[in-house]
Amino acid sequence: MKLKKLPPEYEKAIPVLNKLEQAGFQAYFVGGSVRDILLKQEIHDVDIATSAFPEEVKQLFPRTIDIGIEHGTVLVLVNEEQYEITTFRTESAYQDYRRPDHVEFVRSLEEDLKRRDFTINAFALKEDGQIIDFFDGLSDLKRQILRAVGNPKERFHEDALRMMRGIRFVSQLGFKLEQETAIAIQENHPLLEKISVERINVEFIKMLLGKERSVGIKTFVETQCYIYCPGLREYGEALLRFSDLPNESLKTESQAWTLLIDQLALQENQVRFFLKQWKCSNQMIKEVQLLVFGLNRRKKRLLDAQTLYHLGKEAALKVEELMFYFGEMPQLKKVAQQYDRLPIKSMGELAIDGKMLLTESGKKPGKWISEALQLAEEAVVAAKVVNKSDELFVYLKQNNTF
Repeated sequence: MKLKKLPPEYEKAIPVLNKLEQAGFQAYFVGGSVRDILLKQEIHDVDIATSAFPEEVKQLFPRTIDIGIEHGTVLVLVNEEQYEITTFRTESAYQDYRRPDHVEFVRSLEEDLKRRDFTINAFALKEDGQIIDFFDGLSDLKRQILRAVGNPKERFHEDALRMMRGIRFVSQLGFKLEQETAIAIQENHPLLEKISVERINVEFIKMLLGKERSVGIKTFVETQCYIYCPGLREYGEALLRFSDLPNESLKTESQAWTLLIDQLALQENQVRFFLKQWKCSNQMIKEVQLLVFGLNRRKKRLLDAQTLYHLGKEAALKVEELMFYFGEMPQLKKVAQQYDRLPIKSMGELAIDGKMLLTESGKKPGKWISEALQLAEEAVVAAKVVNKSDELFVYLKQNNTF
């Protein structure tokens, strides 16, 4: 197969391939971006594989960075662009199911592509548009089949994360696992115990955000990979219920976690521990806790002023978007208008502050200040009192705050 036209990102990189070839080496575009071109999807990275060894690459290009030279990868800087150039290589046995004991550089493209995970990721592309396909990946792409390169058991023993990657591709592409590949995942899923949570997290979230999330989650459960993911061992049935929700793609990671937590029926005080197990950042945990709080209230009724104020506009809209999965049409315009009509959007907009309270009351500083400000804040948001200092002082005095 030969492409008539390369995407602009590849055309810009052709001089890099030409320079390697003029020096007597082979050079090809490789990796997931070649697959994405064939699927007419947006490409994100331009990766190059070559028969040139790392030191030979560095001699050809004046500006390079050793980003993984022990594995054959050199970052080449050309004008404003940068390209990862990796030497063809074979790999030894994998003792930890994550990394090869050692890497051996070779001059053969086919030997290099043999170590790829799936056939649809094992293409090479020449600068003239010619597709190199040693493993019948084009046929698998056409049939929408995800098949491991060579022996699937060997591929998954080399890097057990490939099982999660396979399920992620099922979710993202809507492809079906080839039978032997599916069986190999079912038989070897306990190897995921050897993989860091951080690496599993990346693939898991991509799976949840996939356009075919439903089939991805079902495959995740059927292969029993969920058993070796943090906090999910007892939730096979809940995950299947999750897969039965409308298959519309989720927009953000925080919404994906929120909907998952809802389907697992976790309590709000369990959210932090669950996400900590997944090694999520504190920022992500804080955002998800906020969305879970909002969703629990929105499922019962439209968000009131206090909840909108607590959530903030962005989080409130994210919560409202999730109502689609519960059979309701999200009322995004209404929520935005309700939020915009709030008298204040933050404590900083309150017409009084602690210093003014001290002056007005003549009292000594103490906990009563924060309590009074909170009472005033809630009253203004609920439209019980106008956000003016004199009226707020009257309101607080009536409520025996000072």
